[in-house]
Amino acid sequence: MFSRVTYIRFFSICVIVCFIISCFISVLPISLESCNCDNFESKSSFLHTLDAVSSQEDASGRKRLAVLVPFRDRFEELLQFAPYMTEFLNRQKILHRIFILNQVDRYRFNRASLINVGYLYTRSLFDYIAMHDVDLLPINSNLSYGFPEKGPFHVASPQLHPKYHYPTFVGGILLLRREHFEATRGMSNRYWGWGLEDDEFYTRILDAGLQVHRPENITTGVDDTFKHIHDRAHRKRDMAKCFNQREVTRKRDRETGLHTLKYDIQSIHELQIDGAKVTVLNILLQCDHTKTPWCDCDGGPEAAPGKGVKKS
Repeated sequence: MFSRVTYIRFFSICVIVCFIISCFISVLPISLESCNCDNFESKSSFLHTLDAVSSQEDASGRKRLAVLVPFRDRFEELLQFAPYMTEFLNRQKILHRIFILNQVDRYRFNRASLINVGYLYTRSLFDYIAMHDVDLLPINSNLSYGFPEKGPFHVASPQLHPKYHYPTFVGGILLLRREHFEATRGMSNRYWGWGLEDDEFYTRILDAGLQVHRPENITTGVDDTFKHIHDRAHRKRDMAKCFNQREVTRKRDRETGLHTLKYDIQSIHELQIDGAKVTVLNILLQCDHTKTPWCDCDGGPEAAPGKGVKKS
């Protein structure tokens, strides 16, 4: 009789314990859908990129380059750019990753803000950046993309660029160390539409106590150092000036930069184009219409109150 009572008690305890465990498990997040994981997609993609780049690192301690490419509706150019630049950089044994900074919001194109986003996304992983236009390809193999030891290195020198030749030009392709970009406080966020953001950035470089360096002993010239694949007839530049844009953007911007940037990364995609790996960041920039109403020259419900749209 004693053993039978003991068995019944043991069995009852087991049933109760199993019931409690079942109830406990039922309230746990047992799948990704029920787990409260902030920005899981972004974090997962970032870790994937980290693994991809770290796997290239060798005992020589080579520096890692993030190629930041501001982008919108330039698919034909991208198809040429990604495999060409991957091969070009591989020949120089540059550890790199190409980041396509794709602006997907409704505002006018903002090259500088996109570069700021790309830098913030990559700064914990890469040693230096290349601010790189998607339509400019280096032809001369002596153009170095190596780590800019002395300071900002302007690959697309005005003596070599096919179109822009003024001495303060730093557009097209510019290499900067991480700490040097931080010293400039990043690029101005005021430049919606085409032009002038790189000229303003040149003054930031000087204000940070840095000197721009350029390629030396290059035997090619403006006609055969780069391939410029921009089709001006098919890809017209957004050169409109509205509201007080012309007045404000001609002045030095001492207010905006990395610390004032407002944006969201909508999604992240890892792609291969003819074997060339690229990371695409779909970026939603935010615009303060009270400060830069020219982010939308067509006006709209969020346009600055009391100001008509004037294009010049």
